[in-house]
Amino acid sequence: MLDLSFAIGHHLLVFGLAGVLCAELIAVRRGMDQAAVARVAAVDLWYGILAGLILIIGFARATMAAKGWAYYSHNGFFWAKIVTFVLVGLLSAPPTIAYIGWRRADATPSDAQVAGVRRFLYLEVALFALLPAFAAAMARGYGQF
Repeated sequence: MLDLSFAIGHHLLVFGLAGVLCAELIAVRRGMDQAAVARVAAVDLWYGILAGLILIIGFARATMAAKGWAYYSHNGFFWAKIVTFVLVGLLSAPPTIAYIGWRRADATPSDAQVAGVRRFLYLEVALFALLPAFAAAMARGYGQF
């Protein structure tokens, strides 16, 4: 039952993070006012919370659930998934910093600033899309070394 609970929680959190990432991509657009900036900053906070919970539940699942650490630690797709998740997290830092700056300046972001943030969000989405492929391969035993 523990394995099933971890799996369900992990999947729900990942789907939630995908939704939050899509919400950010939709909300960050030209002509943002301070209210829109505040909304995006609130959504971005949930991005961080969900990402942290995914790491906690994911590593709990890898160490305490059915397959155990020996299975995951010797799987290339597991490590590809971890590296990709970290890269997505690193790519999320510049948008977060931008949102904080926009809120502190109490000014609307320029079109160039918005375009810069959107580039990072598109890269996050592109890399995030690799995660289910890596997870599916890993779950089926591909990538064992």
